[in-house]
Order: sequence, then C-alpha cells, then structure tokens
Amino acid sequence: MAAKFVILDRDTPMMLPPDLRDWISEDSMVHFIVDAVEALEIKGFGINERGSGSAQYPPQMMLSLLIYCYATKRFSSREIERATYTDIAVRYICGGDLHPDHDTICAFRLKNREAFKEVFTKVLLLGVELGHLKKIGGISIDGTKIKANASKHAAVSYKRAGEMIAQLEQEIEELVRKAEDADSAPLDDGLVLPDEIKRREDRKAALERACRTMEERYEETRREKEREYAAKKAKRETERQAGKKPRGKEPQPPSETPPDDMQYNFTDEESRIMKAGNGKHYEQAYNAQAAVDTEGSMLIVGQYVTAHANDKQELPVAAASVDPAIREVDTVCADTGYFCEKAVLEVEDDDGPMVYCAVEKQSHHRTVEDLLKKAEPVPPPDDAPVKEKMAFRLKTQAGRTVYKKRKETVEPVFGIIKTILGFRGFLLRGLDKVSIEWDLITAAYNFKRLHKLCGGNLLEFTKILPQRS
Repeated sequence: MAAKFVILDRDTPMMLPPDLRDWISEDSMVHFIVDAVEALEIKGFGINERGSGSAQYPPQMMLSLLIYCYATKRFSSREIERATYTDIAVRYICGGDLHPDHDTICAFRLKNREAFKEVFTKVLLLGVELGHLKKIGGISIDGTKIKANASKHAAVSYKRAGEMIAQLEQEIEELVRKAEDADSAPLDDGLVLPDEIKRREDRKAALERACRTMEERYEETRREKEREYAAKKAKRETERQAGKKPRGKEPQPPSETPPDDMQYNFTDEESRIMKAGNGKHYEQAYNAQAAVDTEGSMLIVGQYVTAHANDKQELPVAAASVDPAIREVDTVCADTGYFCEKAVLEVEDDDGPMVYCAVEKQSHHRTVEDLLKKAEPVPPPDDAPVKEKMAFRLKTQAGRTVYKKRKETVEPVFGIIKTILGFRGFLLRGLDKVSIEWDLITAAYNFKRLHKLCGGNLLEFTKILPQRS
C-alpha cells in the first residue's frame, strides 16, 4: 500500500480571506499589540496637524508595526518594509494593502521618541491595571554593551592623534615648499599638489577636532578625580595631625591632559571602546541600562543608554529612570560594578530605597559551606564606612534573599533581548538616536512579556477595555 500525503497545490489561484484574522491564531501577539496600542491612546506623535501634503499613515498603525517587528527580530526599516508584503501578521497590522516604505518607517522612528517614551510608560501602567505589576517593590539594575554602528578600527587614540597631527604639519610644510620651488621633482601621475595639501589640511582639522572632543570629555572626569584627590589628601593630613601614619602611597593629582589611550571614533563619535562579552575583547559600543521588576513580572520598568564604559556612576541614574507613577521602589539590587559610596548615599538619601550592591566579585557557584545555615553576622559600628556596612547587609539572611533576585531577573532579560529578540547592535548613530532604538526594543520586550503574562490570550486584557472607554 502506497504512502499517503496531503495534497499540495500551488498553482490554483487563491484569494485572501475577507478577514485577515482568519489566518492568524487567536492567541497571536499581534492582536494584543494592536488592541493595546489603540487602548493606550498615545498623544506624543509627531504628525502633520495641518493636513497639507500627502496623506499620512495612521501613527497607531506605524507604532504597532514597529513594536511587533522589533518583538519578532526585525529592526531594519528595509526588513520591516519587506515584512508588510510577506508576513500575514504584519499585513494585518497594515490593513492588508498598506505598505509604508523604508524611508517612511525610518522617518517615523526618528521623529517620535516622545511617543515611544509615552508607550513605554503606558504599557507598564497597563501591567499595573492587569495586576501583573505591583505599585511598590524592588528593582534590579544592570547594563549590557550593545555594539555601535561603527568599527573600532575607525577610532584614534589621543596619543596617536597628536603624533599624526605633527606628521601632517610636517608633510604640509614640505608640499608647500615643493609648490613654491619651480625646479622641484613632479608628483606621481594623477597627483596634484593643491589637492594633496588640502587633503592633509582636512585630515589635520579632523584630528584636531577629535583631540578637542577628547579633552572636553576628560575635563569632566578630571574635575571628579581632582575632588577625590583633595579628599584623600585632606584625610591623610587629618591622620597625621592625630599622630597616625597614613597607610599606602601618597595620592597623586590627576593629569592635566587626557590619557594616551583615550579613544575617539570618526564614524560615531559618541560611542566608546568598551570591554564586551567576558571582558577579554573590546568593541565600539554603547552601555544600555535597564531596571527590571523583581516582584515576579520581569518587566523592564526603567531604561536608558549611556556612553560611559563602566557603571560606577550609573546607580542613581538607573534608580531615577523608574517613573514613580509606575513603581515606588523600596529596594535596588546591583552588582559590584555599580558600587560607589557616593552613589549609594545619593540613592538612599531622603528615605530613598535600600541599596543591595555587591562590594566584591561573587561566584555563581554554591559551595557546601554556602548550603549550611549560618548565624546572622555582627553588625558594624554606626561610623563604619559604607563599604563595610554594605558587606554586612549582603551577608544577612534578608540581604541574601533580596540580592538573589538580581541574577534571576535582569540577567535573563538581557539574555532574552540579545538571543530571543536577536538585538545585538544598534543601526543608528549618536547617543540620541540609539536611545530611540533602546526605547523601542525595551517597549517591544514589555509588550511581549505582558502578552505572555496574560496567558497568550486577550480575555484578561479585553475585560478592562470597557472601564477605559
């Protein structure tokens, strides 16, 4: 008896169904995104209110298109345009026969950051309404390096820039002398003296601009180091006056000029060379920050992008990125990269949230000793340094329980964004523009996560719609 197969017929013409929803499963995320965007009533769209020129695509449709495509691993405007022809869910978003081109998609993305910020906040408020996000609770913060749309080989160090400027000045002088000397040997075929002089002058101007930019960036760091130097010097002087011998080497004032290895990238000057992955290689990147709910939802409740290569100064900024209308933060968890006495005091000041920040590297492996029940540690004196108090806080049973949530919340979120959503590099350039991309990817993550929390169906969501209307 011969094997049986389902009949496959690609030749008979077939019409789309009268309702595209007949081709999309009821639990598809696209239904949730379309209905949620309509219900959120976003008001921050940049649209032509005068009605002049060509008709505009509905902004809610464009927003739903971006969020759905970002949640399904499509970030390029050209790739999104193609999806309006090939993906049935995307065609449903666009009403079946609307196909915004890549220029329109890119322009909408660039001029609607306020709308993206608004949707990020309102989808979280929707999570509160649905009972999936608590109004009071903790957050776990962390940062991840996202590759910039620039090669690290397009960068120059401060030292190398200075050397190249000196070399170009010398070459310009030689070429000028050659131009003034009528008896000088001619250049190779196709080369013209004025063009060669101008090429070097333009390159020299670009390098000088790079040096000025690096000097301006360093000045902010230098002032901070100057304050630290003055504080250390005053502390040692106080110890000497008390008859104590200060320990360690004498503090040195910061250099007046940037370090030799400070970098400037000509393709994306606001990006930085940063340690990436396991810290054994470097990439031209941005530092994307996220504050994640630790109360069970795993929603991103705060986010932003910075060009700072490390997280030492990010603790207060990350904590403040959470809108009080979304979450009253009572605890903040962070790894050792965020620990800074000044930052901890700033967050906890004026009845701020309690910070649980590691003061040294901690192994993820649990030894046999870690499994044994331990007595509560002896608290340090009231005048103990912040670092000593923090170490004690993390050794208590309550501290270990709170800090344990860090690696269970924010680290998986970055794994989902990079692996499941496939977002590993920015397409745009400049801090403002990459921040738009991070707004979109974190909003798309939250839509995807909230859809999952709703059980993959719209019943839970639709029951609140009559209350909103």
